[in-house]
Amino acid sequence: MAFTEAERTDIRRFCGYPAYGAGNQGFQGWRFHQVYGLLEFRLGHLTGSEETTTRRYLASLAGLEQAIPASGENLDTDQAAVWTRNRDEIDDRVRLYDGWCRRLCGFLGIPPGPGLASRQPTLVV
Repeated sequence: MAFTEAERTDIRRFCGYPAYGAGNQGFQGWRFHQVYGLLEFRLGHLTGSEETTTRRYLASLAGLEQAIPASGENLDTDQAAVWTRNRDEIDDRVRLYDGWCRRLCGFLGIPPGPGLASRQPTLVV
């Protein structure tokens, strides 16, 4: 069963690729970005079991993504009774989410898109 447009949008987003838009318009289309074209090809040609696995990734990633802004509710509490918040909770959740996004890219056989590349540590020499 083919992916819905919403699923395709989520896959692109989780893989770090920008919005596709209404189609191949101007210089932004997949024709000018080989990896984006490869992603679109893969999305249209996965086997049934590969689609099922990809949908499992989507479900996991949706939960991880939703947990990041929800963790902001604890930012105002540093210590309450015996509970002390994890000061790195948001960073930890973002790293976990990014790691799963990269795993989805690996499963689909594409490099992480620009949205994920910008969150990679860079080395300045």
